[in-house]
Amino acid sequence: MEQTRTALAEQIAERRRGVGDPRALVGEMRRSVLLVPTADGGLWSARSGGVRWICGFTDESALARFALHHGPGDRPMDYAALLGARIVDEIVPSLNEPAGLAVDIATEDGSMFFPPVTGIVPDGAAVDEGAHGHGR
Repeated sequence: MEQTRTALAEQIAERRRGVGDPRALVGEMRRSVLLVPTADGGLWSARSGGVRWICGFTDESALARFALHHGPGDRPMDYAALLGARIVDEIVPSLNEPAGLAVDIATEDGSMFFPPVTGIVPDGAAVDEGAHGHGR
């Protein structure tokens, strides 16, 4: 039986097809509960392009695809269930470095990156805020 996609996964699919409203996508990300792998007492993240990306997944199937390649072998992958808003509003700024949210990175043609820019993360954590005054 095929699992239905979450509202966020549907919004991501629309944007990847070039339709849908980017603001609605960000709003859906903020309202969605994301599954974030944990490791060594913290949230799993990866660095790429000078940005630390917190990796979140829209459902257990998306997390399982990721775990096949990055999981702890034969043990289940531990994770935290966090609202997208908490990730971008609280966790990203606490990292004190450019950081964003990467969603469903192991889902072919289904991933979406929410970079550390104004409108996604708080102004003080946005890398483009310097263009307006004070960011990093």
